[in-house]
Amino acid sequence: MTFSLAIVGRPNVGKSTLFNRLVGKRLALVDDQPGVTRDLREGAARLGDLRFTVIDTAGLEEATDESLQGRMRKLTERAVDMADVCLFMIDARAGVTPTDEVFAEILRKRAKHVILAANKGEGSAADSGVIEAWSLGLGDPIRLSAEHGEGMNDLYAHLMPLSDEFAKRAEAEAPETDVALDGDEDLGPRVPTAKKPLQVAVVGRPNAGKSTLINQILGEERLLTGPEAGITRDAISLQLEWDGLHMRIFDTAGMRKKARVQEKLEKLSVGDGLRAVKFAEVVIVLLDADIPFEQQDLRLADLAEREGRAVVVAVNKWDLEPNKQAKLRDLRESFERLLPQLRGAPLVTVSAKTGKGLDRLRAAVEKAHDVWNRRVTTAQLNRWLTGMLEAHPPPAPGGKRIKLRYMTQAKTRPPGFVVMCSHPDKVPDSYTRYLVNGLRVDFDMPGTPIRLYLRSQSEKNPYKAKKKAGPSRLRKHLKGPGGDTR
Repeated sequence: MTFSLAIVGRPNVGKSTLFNRLVGKRLALVDDQPGVTRDLREGAARLGDLRFTVIDTAGLEEATDESLQGRMRKLTERAVDMADVCLFMIDARAGVTPTDEVFAEILRKRAKHVILAANKGEGSAADSGVIEAWSLGLGDPIRLSAEHGEGMNDLYAHLMPLSDEFAKRAEAEAPETDVALDGDEDLGPRVPTAKKPLQVAVVGRPNAGKSTLINQILGEERLLTGPEAGITRDAISLQLEWDGLHMRIFDTAGMRKKARVQEKLEKLSVGDGLRAVKFAEVVIVLLDADIPFEQQDLRLADLAEREGRAVVVAVNKWDLEPNKQAKLRDLRESFERLLPQLRGAPLVTVSAKTGKGLDRLRAAVEKAHDVWNRRVTTAQLNRWLTGMLEAHPPPAPGGKRIKLRYMTQAKTRPPGFVVMCSHPDKVPDSYTRYLVNGLRVDFDMPGTPIRLYLRSQSEKNPYKAKKKAGPSRLRKHLKGPGGDTR
């Protein structure tokens, strides 16, 4: 999915009908009565060879913020802010209404890309409404019939260049992960530049202080903050230079337990945050010092590890902690016990409000990125493997001896190693963890995700294909010219 498309417009203009046609299923309720759709609905759409995310929204109405219609409108406006493209639909048979003109003005100010569509455009009765649509100042209107599938080619023609643009953007912003290695040259870590900055995502539970932390790093109030939980809705990326380190930092919505995520908007926000983790190179898991290492914190850290991202754990609101030494000791013990897969990852205490500890956080992010890029030569690995085997040989399940023959590094970002061995399916997980923990300690790779792959290599006898010289063949070679044996 290269981009997202939000369908917006007044109630009963056919937004849900078009949504159902694009996703190929009747996911959204459709009725002649206006105002059936209240929540945001997201689906995987396909139009020709285009694949994108489509969002069905509630009808835009002029109403107070306290009313149900007002809350529905705020939800739709948030979808406009989150989406890459907005498809603004009007009813071609009803023509342009004053409400259409109001919301067209809002879209001109808020939306990145707006496509105007005059729906219910079949037949001559819609001609005047299609002509009126030009007065909205949103460009050439597409004449659609969502119910009958007319005008889909025109919609495709409008979306195709935007799709190419977003595909290039996604390719440019995507981090270089799982980089394969050729040869034993020491490539070294990628140096972040202004053109290709280090990508950092800040994740955590609601009200952990993510937006406040980023504002402190930026040195200005760029993100909305406050005592209420859940102010940030979508993942916002900001580019900056942090004491000489070029980075793009993502502020994400607070992620609660899945069972508690009821609102459609919050589901979209959490999904946006998860995508930010996938686009990051380093993930800062921000904890609240009062309630650290709750179940959701552990899930977020584990998610970053499974995605293969470098992880830094930051404990916020440290300025409010009365007994710092005892608390820090407890935090380190909990970290080692609850997140063994990230053993050795940086644990930094900060105060997003006062800015204390930010220098240590910056150093930890840079170090985590360097370790994530760590390169070890094949010669070093095989010397290390010999020592590990001598110290603790692999078990022999069922009397079958497991031979670990040689080892090499296949990729970086995160570091990935391949061990050629016999019976890889019989190597227990405990022995794999023994090797991974040894790699962390001996090659200074604390905290970074390490991938270890066991590959089978059958032991081949180089003389197996050759025929052995038996007694009769030997006598033939020893006979003289007269046939007598010498």
